[in-house]
Formats: sequence, C-alpha cells, structure tokens
Amino acid sequence: MNLYELSTPALVVDLDILERNLDRMAKLCREQGVGLRPHAKTHKTPEVARMQVGRGALGLTVAKVGEAEVMGEAGLDEILVAYPVMGSEKLSRLAALARERRVLVSLDSEITAQELSRASTLAGATIGVLVEFDSGYKRCGLEPGPRCAELAAKIEKLPGLKFRGLMTYFGSVWGTADERRAEAKRVTEPVARALEALAAARIPVEIVSGGSTPSAEFAGQIPGLTEIRPGTYVYNDLNTFYQGACNLEDCAVRVVTTLVSTAVPGHAIVDAGSKTLSSDRLSSGPATGFGRIVEAPDAPLVKLNEEHGHLDVTRSLHSFRVGETLTIIPNHVCTCVNMHDEVFLIRNGEVVGSWRIAARGKIR
Repeated sequence: MNLYELSTPALVVDLDILERNLDRMAKLCREQGVGLRPHAKTHKTPEVARMQVGRGALGLTVAKVGEAEVMGEAGLDEILVAYPVMGSEKLSRLAALARERRVLVSLDSEITAQELSRASTLAGATIGVLVEFDSGYKRCGLEPGPRCAELAAKIEKLPGLKFRGLMTYFGSVWGTADERRAEAKRVTEPVARALEALAAARIPVEIVSGGSTPSAEFAGQIPGLTEIRPGTYVYNDLNTFYQGACNLEDCAVRVVTTLVSTAVPGHAIVDAGSKTLSSDRLSSGPATGFGRIVEAPDAPLVKLNEEHGHLDVTRSLHSFRVGETLTIIPNHVCTCVNMHDEVFLIRNGEVVGSWRIAARGKIR
C-alpha cells in the first residue's frame, strides 16, 4: 500500500529517516564522550526504544510512571523518570516496577524523597535518585550549590533510596549554532557549582544528566556532564528545524490528511485538526501556523478546529482539489504523536507495517 492510500488522518514515520537520525545522535554522543539516555516522550513506543538501546543508549528517560511501566513491561531497563513523582498511588506503582527494573527518579525536595523512600521500602525495592538543580530554565530544580549537597546527604540516609547524581534541564536552546554553543557554555557555570558543592561534602557523583536535542552537539563542551536526554531527534519537527538543530529532510514524521472542502474562497479544509496535530504553535522561526504542508508550503495552515485544518490558499501556486491527499510536518511532534493510537511505517513511500503507540496518554 502507498502512503497516499491510507485512511486519513494518519500518522506515518519514514523508517530510513528515523534510522539515520538514530545513527547520527549515537555517533555524536560517542564522539563527545557523553552517554545517551534518550527521552521516550517523543516516540512513546518500545520498538523505537529498542532501536535506541541497540545503538548504544545506556537507558531511557520518561516523564511519567505510566511511560516507565510501558517500557519496563517491554523488557527495557535503566529508566529515569525525569520528573518529581508525588502521590501514593503513583509512588507505589513506581516502587513495584523498581523490584523488576533499574529505576531512577529526579527530585528537588526532601518531602518527595521521604515519600519515595516510604514507597520503595514497603515494596522491598531500591530506587536511584538524581537531585535536580536549576541551570537557568526556572522550572524545577534547586539553586546549584550547597542545597544540592544537603539534599543528597539526606537521600543517602533514607532507606530504599540510592543517591546516584545530579540532573538539570537546559533544553530551550535557540538560534544559530554559535548562539546554541554560547548557551551550552553558559551552562558550564551552574553545573560546576553543583559539582563543587557535592565534592566539598565528599559525596560521590556517578551521573550528571542534562541536555536536549538542540543542545546535543555541544554537550561535550560542558565539563562534568556524563549523559544527555534528547527526545525530539528521533523524529524531529518544525520547531527543531527552526531551532537550527535539523534540516527539513530530517523530519521523519508526517500526518497524512485528505482535503475535504474548497467551498470557501481562499480557503481549503483538511481532515487534520487539533485532535490530530495538537494545537501547539511554533515556538521558533516564524512562530505562526500549525504545520507545514509538504506539497504546498506556500499554503499556511492558519487555524485548527478539533477536526478541521484551515489552509490559507490565497497565495498558493498549488491547485487544490477535494479528495487529494496531502502530508503535514507537525510543529511539535511529541504532542502530535500522543494524539494517535498507531504510527504507520514507511519505506520509499510504501507502508511496510505499523507500531502501536503503547505509551500514548500515559499522563500519570
């Protein structure tokens, strides 16, 4: 079956591009001497996770316990939940998983550590802990310095926990290669402060985790960083392209859609709306629109209803007709993938299989 014969809207991934992206990141990490713990939030599928581990990834990153469970049930190991987990039900599930798999959790609070310790002890498990520090994003994390060492020392005394290192997030890296390089250089200072505080307290640090897709090529410039957690690189998207971290030909995912109406002059409607693409706008580049029409890039996707995508065709050279099939590169592939139950696999334009997106909707 050709991809244009799929019932729409449908999510497709070009396997050749995916494999090239995986190979490139694995090689980049090897050359820089940093470990790769990719974030599964982008693909949400054990099949891609296995491809990453097969190329040398030392483990996986997830954001939610439900994602960790999906990956653990698929036989994957060394899973970092890069999120401060709270709530007895979630902590109990995480501790149960930790009896079977090696699990790490990032946190920035003694309260969170105590609750994690309680759950882990009840389950007879041991959970690794990374203390999160803020390197400028101002989302989660302690001020890098003595507070990190104080929390690490308390974690070392809690049963069921093992302090393994530090984590930070410096993912919002935009602009040219020089601008992204400068941002990576800026991060060296808070990383150094956090490490110095642990060294002064004589607390060994095994892991220093950071990074993202846009900053990956400069990870080796940050002394002390042992691993990075890029996610989007597997598929890439328009945001990654406009960040300067990939080319359009590196975008592996498309949404296949059918043009269903041209009745309103200057407009065309496709059957991919906010429930297909997500309503995320571009946060880089032109910062407008909801995706790029591959066959007609001069027809911006200007508006989304739940099931309708609105194209402005007033300046397009493409001759739009009802019933034709178009493909869209999404703005933000992570949220787009999470809208779908399955992804169809493409080689040379032909559908060769599909994967169930097993971790989609796992928000707890």
